Amino acid sequence: MNNIMEGVVSIATLIVGAGILALIVSKNANTSEVISSGGNAFSTMLATAMGPVTGYSPAGHTSLYGF
Repeated sequence: MNNIMEGVVSIATLIVGAGILALIVSKNANTSEVISSGGNAFSTMLATAMGPVTGYSPAGHTSLYGF
């Protein structure tokens, strides 16, 4: 199982690395928007994970059960 996870992490790292390289090298890349989008995605994931404590609810849902 450990070898499988190492393989998945390695592949994910290569994909992210290739994306970063393409972003840096490409003349058509909109680097500032990509970085901003990544920051917004991380912020939303963090807020959602902390939702049970803070009361944050993405998409206006109040709970997982719809109450």
